Amino acid sequence: MPNIKRKWDVISKERRESLIREVINYFKTEKDEEIGIIAAEDILDFFLERLHKDIYNKGIEDAKTTIKQTLENLDIDLDLLSSK
Repeated sequence: MPNIKRKWDVISKERRESLIREVINYFKTEKDEEIGIIAAEDILDFFLERLHKDIYNKGIEDAKTTIKQTLENLDIDLDLLSSK
């Protein structure tokens, strides 16, 4: 069966498998419930589908902030280097 790429597939296969194990473990330890891989995948997909835009936008905002700070620092450094 071919892998279906969804727009909320923003994590690696290895990370996805790790998170699925964490979901299964969470239900076992915190809820005293046994769930299988398919149920854990569905839960993970549910949250990724609903949160991927927010996570992406936060990453963009963080990158913009970092770039702005870097440019401000560069401007200050260039002012200090200029001969007046």
